[in-house]
Amino acid sequence: MPERANAPSPQLFFDTASGYQRTAVLRAALEFDLFTAIGEGRAAADELAKRCGTSVKGMRVLCDYLTVLGFLTKQAGRYALTPDTATFLNRRSPAYLGGTLEFLHTETLRNAYNDLVGVVRKGGTVQSHGGLTDQEHPDWVRFARAMAPMMAIQTQLVPGLIGRPADARLKVLDIAAGHGMFGIQVAKRFPNAEIVALDWPKVLQVAVQNAQQAGLSERYRTIAGNAFDVGLGGHYDVVLLPNFLHHFGAEACVGFLRRVCDALQPDGMAITVEFVPDEDRVSPPFPANFAMAMLVLTPDGDAYTFPELQAMLTRAGFSRSTLHRLEPSMQSAIVSHR
Repeated sequence: MPERANAPSPQLFFDTASGYQRTAVLRAALEFDLFTAIGEGRAAADELAKRCGTSVKGMRVLCDYLTVLGFLTKQAGRYALTPDTATFLNRRSPAYLGGTLEFLHTETLRNAYNDLVGVVRKGGTVQSHGGLTDQEHPDWVRFARAMAPMMAIQTQLVPGLIGRPADARLKVLDIAAGHGMFGIQVAKRFPNAEIVALDWPKVLQVAVQNAQQAGLSERYRTIAGNAFDVGLGGHYDVVLLPNFLHHFGAEACVGFLRRVCDALQPDGMAITVEFVPDEDRVSPPFPANFAMAMLVLTPDGDAYTFPELQAMLTRAGFSRSTLHRLEPSMQSAIVSHR
C-alpha cells in the first residue's frame, strides 16, 4: 500500500531528542581538524584517518554522519566540503567559526538549560548569579576572544550605515565593545574617527589588543565598567550598541537608551545590532529562537521585534529609526537619529 502523502513522521522528535549526538560529532570533527584536512585535498577515509590519527573505520563513520547532516558531500568514497563548511569550518578560512565553541559550549550556557522547566515557570534565568548579566562574568572574556569571526559580516556592513563622507571627523562610542570589531571597522572606514570602547576591564584588554593589531592604538580609547553606571561622556556622532539590549527588560533598555540619546550630538545617530525576529516571533528561525537563549540566560532579556525596539528608541528620545537587514548574516541593524 503506498505511503500517504504528508503522513505523520517521528523524524523531528528523534532529530531533536538526539541533538546532543550532532553536537558531539561536530566537536570531534573540529578536534581532529577534519574539515581543514579535507580542504587540503585529503578525501578518502584512509587518507583522513592517517592525517587525523584515527582508525579508518572511525573516520569513515564520522565522515558519513557529517555527510548525512550536510557538512560534507560524498562521491565514489571520497569526501568534500560544502561551500558553507569550506567558509566557516576550514581553519585556514578567515571566516573560521570553530573557535566559537569556546563560548557556545561554556558550562554557564550548557547548565542554563538543565532546569528549563523552572526557567519557563519563572519567565527568566534560575541561575543564582543572575546569568550572563552578572557583573564581570568570566564568559564575556571567552566571548570577546572567540566570537569575532561570527560577527565578521555585521562588523563590515555597519560602517556603511553611518552615511558620512570618508574624511568625516567622528567621535564614536562602542558600548559593550567585546572584541571591539564594530568600532575597529568604523575606524578603518573613517580615518579621522576616534573610537571610545566601553566594557568590563578584562574584556577591554581583548578589544585593545585587536585595535593594536589593526594599527589603531592612537585613535582608540576605553571606558571601563558597568555600562549602566559609568559616565558615557558626550558629544558623540555615533553610538554603537552591538548585541547589548537583548540582555535586559524593556524598561531598563529605555532608561539606558535615554542616556545614549543624551550623549549624542544633535545630529548624532545610534546603531543597534540585534537578532530581530519578525512580528510573528517564529521567523526567521535563528532570530526567533534566540529568545530562548535570553530566557534561560538572563532575568529579563528577550529577542525584540523591530516595533518593540522602535518603541523603546522613541520613548528614549530618538526622532526616527529604520531597520536594515545585515544579510547574509542573521542579524539586523536599527539606525536611530536623535
